[in-house]
Amino acid sequence: MNKVITLFIAIFTFMIFSCANQEDQVVTISTEFGDIELILFDEAPKHKANFLKLAQEKFYDSTAFHRVINQFMIQGGDVNSKNGSPVELWGQGNMDYTLPLEVSPNFMHVRGALAAARKPDQVNPNKESNGSQFYIVQNPNGEHRLNMEYSIFGQVLKGMEVVDKIVEQPVNEMFRPIKDIRMKVKVATLKKAEITQKYGYIYPQK
Repeated sequence: MNKVITLFIAIFTFMIFSCANQEDQVVTISTEFGDIELILFDEAPKHKANFLKLAQEKFYDSTAFHRVINQFMIQGGDVNSKNGSPVELWGQGNMDYTLPLEVSPNFMHVRGALAAARKPDQVNPNKESNGSQFYIVQNPNGEHRLNMEYSIFGQVLKGMEVVDKIVEQPVNEMFRPIKDIRMKVKVATLKKAEITQKYGYIYPQK
């Protein structure tokens, strides 16, 4: 099964990057507090292709932000948060595959960075990413202690005020919001020039 999924992601990656090089995808995460719009990095191709695949398959719809820590980050995307599993298991869900670490000194844990969650080094020495769970850095100063340790694969273009609203919500001792904060995720394909004009995002020079 792992080989089939890996092959599918590889094909999906090829399809994305073999299309017109002047287009890209903008991901919108919709919540009751508003929308978070993100760009995904070509420099993390496996994570980008996997996230787009899951989003286009509506996997993320109705999943919850299950871990919310003010001055740190918001985390979501766990299959357990939508499949009827007890809330005690939220955050422990795994796909039947992981993704290899993809890091670059050009992408740091700045405010608004989108990164993949993973298991700790003790049980995951290769720092492989969870197949679906992700987090968005909320700390205004960033979380640079995590640089090169977790795969960063995107950045918020618009909607950090929504992230700030989410971290203001009451949480329990496990940092799980008392009231579920669920999401819907959609993908739009735009010309890169339009993305730059609309969001002010400057693509890295290759």
